[in-house]
Formats: sequence, structure tokens, C-alpha cells
Amino acid sequence: MLNPGSRQHWKSDGGAAALEFAILAPVYLLLVAGMMAYGIYFGASHSIQQLAADAARTSVAGLNDTERDELVSQFLDRNGGGYVFIDPTRLTYVVGRRDNEPNQYQVTVRYDANALPIWNLYLPLPLPNRTISYASTIRLGGI
Repeated sequence: MLNPGSRQHWKSDGGAAALEFAILAPVYLLLVAGMMAYGIYFGASHSIQQLAADAARTSVAGLNDTERDELVSQFLDRNGGGYVFIDPTRLTYVVGRRDNEPNQYQVTVRYDANALPIWNLYLPLPLPNRTISYASTIRLGGI
């Protein structure tokens, strides 16, 4: 048995691995949790962007603004929950012609991201906006 005061005791590395694990494991777990939370947020953001683009493409089939609005509304109501990480009850949208460009039809989709796990992270971290918003525009009548 080693004498606690002897030099041989200080040269022993019997508990080094346990000590390193105790120091690094929490940091590693925080990194993994952060990557997963941000990954889910970015996945939801991409889904909203794709949903807005798909809804705008759907509007092309309409002959007038009323029919375009109805087609987009039906598409978003039917397909809003079919995208990754999207809860259709937290989805809102605005459709219609752009004010400054009368030849363009715009679909703006907003998503309340408060239910995503990213908000459970450590507060001093830079966090994105709690509302994900994307707009997609289609030119009416060709070029």
C-alpha cells in the first residue's frame, strides 16, 4: 500500500481516466444536446421554407386571385402536418398579391416554434427567433 505522503503516490495514474471522464462528459453531453436541438430547429425551418414554396407553386393553377387563395389555403390545411417537425396547429399563413408588385403572388408561412426543444437549452446561448417565417413568390402571367 502506498503512503499518501510518498512521491510514489503522486506518480500513480490509477484514477486519471475517471477524472477525465467526470470533467469532459458533461461538456460532451451539452454539445450533443445542443446539436440535436439546433438540428430540430433547422429541420423545422427548412420544412416551413419548403411548405411556402410548395404552396406558391400550387397557386399557379388558379385562374384568378380568389381561386389562387382557395387552392393555397386547401393545400396548407391538408399538407401542413406532413412536413418534418411541423405541428399544423401552430401554422399561420398570408396569401395574395404583393403590394409593390401587382404581377406577383406571394405566400407567407409563419410557424410558432415555441414547442421545439431548442428553448430548453442554456439561456446565454444565442438562440434563433421563436417564429419561423418564409415567403415564396410566383410571377403571374409569365415573364
